[in-house]
Amino acid sequence: MIQSTLPRTARRTRARRASRILIALAAMPALLGVDLPDAAAAPPLGVTVRALPGATADRVGALFAGGLDGGHFCTAAVVHSEGRDVIATAAHCLEGPDTTVFAPGYRDGRAPYGLWKLTGVYIAAGWTDGQDPDDDIAFATVAPADGAPGRAVEDLVGGFPVAAEQPDDARVTVIGYPRTDETPLRCANTTALQTGTQRRIDCPDLTGGTSGSPWLVGGALAGVLGGYEGGGSVPEVSYSAVLGDEAVELYRRARS
Repeated sequence: MIQSTLPRTARRTRARRASRILIALAAMPALLGVDLPDAAAAPPLGVTVRALPGATADRVGALFAGGLDGGHFCTAAVVHSEGRDVIATAAHCLEGPDTTVFAPGYRDGRAPYGLWKLTGVYIAAGWTDGQDPDDDIAFATVAPADGAPGRAVEDLVGGFPVAAEQPDDARVTVIGYPRTDETPLRCANTTALQTGTQRRIDCPDLTGGTSGSPWLVGGALAGVLGGYEGGGSVPEVSYSAVLGDEAVELYRRARS
């Protein structure tokens, strides 16, 4: 297992303009493949529903301990990269990377796009040294768990672009897998800052297992469920660290 940690830097308040330009340029090809939900068909804000199959939901998957019979414990999502092999999740979801596998589009006991083992993990030193909730985001590279050569995961399901520096009141869609559910849930709502480095969203039923769920703004990943209180101590309120310089650098390393 290859693991990369990012040295601790001065606490950030805003992502660098150059980093935002880098991410925007990298995101352009992936944005063309993002399917945005029909606003007329979307449920009201703050209401959690089953996520329907489709290009967006299929980029999200469950993390399992060893295989489908090991039980899913967290959520991750495919993000755009040159190698087309990168996922994003919460750092606290990768305590056992050597036995963790990713199942994109998982539903009802089936992994329609196969299982993917982790081949590299990118976590900030602020998390590995002291579990700083502001660094509770991670990226990992993946390959087919059966070792068979073939298409990369992004070739199968596409990948979300990564978009740092979102407004405090951004409208976010969260898609994730509670441990007790065999299909993903979806909820959208307007977010607010909990602190200068943590964002919150009010959505019911996002229970254990939804850690690592992507926070999507306009079809781009702007955070993952985690951070403050491990992502939330009650199912009605969830959190994400604000994406800043350290998260941008982790993504840059993973995607290159």
